[in-house]
Amino acid sequence: MRIANVTPISVAYPEPNDSGATRHLTFCRIETTDGTVGWGEAITMWPEACRATEQIISGMGELILGRDVVDNIAIWRQLRKHAWWYGYRGGLSHFALSAIDLALWDLKGKDLGQSVLKMLGGPVRESLPAIASTHAFLTMDEEIEKHGRWVQEDGYRGVKIGLGKAGITRLGYDANRDIEFMRRLREAVGPDAWIMLDRGVNCTWDLERAIRTIRAWEEYGLRWMEEPFEPREYINYQKLRGAVNTMLAWGEREWDADGYREVIATGAADVLGVDPGRVGGITGSLQIIRLVEQAGVWFNAHAWSGAPVTAASLALSFSTDRCLLFEFKPIENPMQHELVTNPFVHDRGTVGIPPEQPGLGIDVQESVLQKYKL
Repeated sequence: MRIANVTPISVAYPEPNDSGATRHLTFCRIETTDGTVGWGEAITMWPEACRATEQIISGMGELILGRDVVDNIAIWRQLRKHAWWYGYRGGLSHFALSAIDLALWDLKGKDLGQSVLKMLGGPVRESLPAIASTHAFLTMDEEIEKHGRWVQEDGYRGVKIGLGKAGITRLGYDANRDIEFMRRLREAVGPDAWIMLDRGVNCTWDLERAIRTIRAWEEYGLRWMEEPFEPREYINYQKLRGAVNTMLAWGEREWDADGYREVIATGAADVLGVDPGRVGGITGSLQIIRLVEQAGVWFNAHAWSGAPVTAASLALSFSTDRCLLFEFKPIENPMQHELVTNPFVHDRGTVGIPPEQPGLGIDVQESVLQKYKL
């Protein structure tokens, strides 16, 4: 199969897992000379980033017309090198590279008749625990109730909650209130459910605040704390890691393997979050997985956008033994459940090996992209 055209499509959609806020993504549609279509995605988040990414995808697409999709890794290297001036170590060029790379892996699998997971070497496990991943934006009572329901009734094995979000919960801003929330949350989800908390970009914590809060949370069984500081505050991460027993997670805002290599070298984190829609697609993610496996830390694939990234994240998660869990959005949303005819779901808190359909294994409804087109 050879590349015939490369088309970016950006969307704006309501995200019920984030208080109904409008979110933005940029998809990449690559069609081959025989009419086969592959899909990729970048987690661009904002409309101006979508527009810029569209331009880069279109420009990069011109460079790869006529190329064989099986040469996807060589194409990745070509495009990464091409962006040496405006895309050194990430930025908007990596959004474009990510979307193109995912679409090419999808096409490569369709050409070879293999799933992405099969092309990665196959699954190393039969299942992963499914975690409900969302933001806190309701009243404290309502947040406690909904997270307890997701665990006790829907079967999720745990919850991950983003703090500092829009709404009236106002978690992350007052240590005493945060500790009380954790106490009540543990009562609601039961003794065995995993609890992970994410500080969020709107809260600013110093080292003293982080140590005090996390030590108090540890009484209630905090599984990990995600990005308690800004990404480059390595010294704070090192000091906090030595002061608490809870695992620290880092990385959702990183762009490439060089950045992950730095944080591994500092010993600042136990869990590295990786978003295929940001770090250069599956090809970029594989470079990071190799670092994770060598260092003996944990890999956590971020899948908080659309179905193509979820498909890629699942395949990557099942390809390594350094993955602990998989995060799902617990409330159905357009880019997961409306976009594809076969959305990914959990079964009473467990996600099994992804389907073996060729490529990413998703059936994208282009009419949905047109419905939400930016």
